Amino acid sequence: MAEKIKRFFAKKKADAKFKLAGPGRKLTESSTAVVGPSKSKSAYIPAKVEPSEAAKQAAEAALIRLQGQKKDTVFNTSLAAIQAKVRKELEAETKEQGHGSGSPTKVQENEFEYSAHLAVKGVYFKCPLISDEILTKEEWKLKIKDFLFNTLAEERAMTSCLIIYSCNYNRSKVMDCVNVLVRYLDNLIANPDEIKFHKIRCSNATFCDKVLPILGATDFLYACGFRQQKIENNGVDEDFWVWSLDNVENLETLQFMRETLKAEERVELEIDRNLQVLSPAQAAKRLELPADFYALSADEIKREKQQRSEMVEKQLQLRTKAMREKDEIREIRKYKFCLIRIRFPDGLYLQGTFSVYEKFSEVLDFVTDNLEHEGLPFVLSAPTGHKMEDADKESTLLDLRLVPATILLFHWDASVEEDLKAAGNVAYLKPEVMLLVQSL
Repeated sequence: MAEKIKRFFAKKKADAKFKLAGPGRKLTESSTAVVGPSKSKSAYIPAKVEPSEAAKQAAEAALIRLQGQKKDTVFNTSLAAIQAKVRKELEAETKEQGHGSGSPTKVQENEFEYSAHLAVKGVYFKCPLISDEILTKEEWKLKIKDFLFNTLAEERAMTSCLIIYSCNYNRSKVMDCVNVLVRYLDNLIANPDEIKFHKIRCSNATFCDKVLPILGATDFLYACGFRQQKIENNGVDEDFWVWSLDNVENLETLQFMRETLKAEERVELEIDRNLQVLSPAQAAKRLELPADFYALSADEIKREKQQRSEMVEKQLQLRTKAMREKDEIREIRKYKFCLIRIRFPDGLYLQGTFSVYEKFSEVLDFVTDNLEHEGLPFVLSAPTGHKMEDADKESTLLDLRLVPATILLFHWDASVEEDLKAAGNVAYLKPEVMLLVQSL
């Protein structure tokens, strides 16, 4: 089922790229044929593509504008974020030109209102199944919802199941709905000729409470062969969902729909690492994490800050080791994400964002992907000198107490360090990654 979904989304992405390429042209036509206005200015540029000279200049111009708007901003910005910012600015300029003297596009009031000490602006995500964009979770929720509902007419069966699991955010209510839908199908599969199982009264309490509020549920019923219609009941016309074998290919369709629904497939998001490279001076700044990192509400975060003085007093009290560990666990469980900084011997820091439940092996992969000498063995250790071992690879960042932020020291393995020095090639990060270093 998962592979079928991936193939379907791959086809949708290919179709979308084909449409963006513009109208076709016969080979016999002149190469000087007039083409419609280009939309390349607003197209997203994947984060890992080697930037062109124009992209570099645009990024530098965006950084200058940002620095002019808030001179005390010290956090670095990844190439992906810069490109996204440039894209938004170009889109806004295009809209202004298209509307003549009309009012410019409104910018959110808090768009540039960031603390000077924030290490990152927030947490961003990718969804390779849909596009190469890097957006916030809230932006992706809207984009996924629009994408799936626009796909319903083409592939209602699979898409309705994806909507149920991807566009409803109360897990308990979703599973209550799924259980009711499965019961409808089980009754039909076991008793296809029983008329009472062909009808679902729209005013039925179970249907109203558990099925109707869930996005995609009625689309799922439609894909199973149900159609909404009025039926006279005791002299009164009532709304029903009525099933007919004529609306599906065969009874096997119901079994397929049941299996698809029970597979619990959803459109998953991937955390964007928000890759940044920091100078020693930048890394030395006081570090604050944005609200997105917390598993608390804004009011709870505010209260936590107000209670810091009490925590300081508590630290001065004599407490047992068990009491200290309990407080430490309670503290780190306030966070959903963590910031990992890798310090290299040349003084630069590689920074990335991770879920607290990701394994340490993801950190190792993150470092490996950005190294100039990819594939050579290296060691990461805590500032205390403790080396991370192979046994730590399968442990979560939460279990390793690397939450909410930590610095790990990078060293080449002793077996290769001397060889690299002898060869005169002591570079650590890839050249394209080094482009992300922001000058102070």
